[in-house]
Amino acid sequence: MTILVTGATGRVGRHVVQQLVNRGVRARVLTRDPSKADFPANVEVAQGDLLDIGSLRAAFDGVSTLFLLNAVTGDEFTQAIITLNVAREAGVNRVVYLSVIHADRFVNVPHFAVKSGAERMLEAMDFSATILRPSYFIDNELMIKDVIFNYGLYPMPIGNKGVAMVDARDIAEVAAIELIRRDQAPGKLPIETINLVGPDTLTGSEVAAIWSEVLGRSVAYGGDDPSGFEQSMATFMPKWMAYEMRLMAERYVSDGMIPDHGDVERLTTILGRPLHSYRDFANGMAATASE
Repeated sequence: MTILVTGATGRVGRHVVQQLVNRGVRARVLTRDPSKADFPANVEVAQGDLLDIGSLRAAFDGVSTLFLLNAVTGDEFTQAIITLNVAREAGVNRVVYLSVIHADRFVNVPHFAVKSGAERMLEAMDFSATILRPSYFIDNELMIKDVIFNYGLYPMPIGNKGVAMVDARDIAEVAAIELIRRDQAPGKLPIETINLVGPDTLTGSEVAAIWSEVLGRSVAYGGDDPSGFEQSMATFMPKWMAYEMRLMAERYVSDGMIPDHGDVERLTTILGRPLHSYRDFANGMAATASE
């Protein structure tokens, strides 16, 4: 059978597809723009999007399991609920859904509340689902690379409670493992939720210290006030989205993104290897910049 991957050309989705290919699994991707679908020849490409019902129905033809990743947009909730309804209509009950850590707690942040709602649908409609709840993506830092390297400032207002940043490659590999486990199960599996975190829970000052060590020069933490962060985001994204990012940053500061006891050990067991660390990422960025 075939696993359908949505969000396949993004930071996580492309790794999910590659992980499935590496494991010899038949994958199909749904994308608005097939020209961006730079995948191995054995990956099927279906053109469409999550609100185009005709293309969505066609994409589910012959599919056994769904990886649902939909982007932060103004209609994200509609996309998620429509897709799950069409999946059910097509007889696809096995799902791996990319949610977000603390989705049920950070309810004032729109895309957290959206994902909490989708989680409730998976439960209420009795899907056989794995709900993946990633923390802050390490590679979000690519957006602020120039500020770190050129101005010696770590500008993300992540506070002093701690954020367990996770690597997109770890997210994708766990997703692929769960997709295959669901797909190959002889019967229905119960719903399971997995927090996806990094090996270290870091504060803003600790992240700045890592950059200082990696770059060999001082990098300061920009502080906890999210107003400058919102203004910066608004220069290259819609203002409503920049405001949403501010709301999320406020929750970093007030609550942090802290793993539950045993999360790191559980992920290490699933992957059979250590998790990628923030320091690994910083070293890689520095090495690339020096080439």
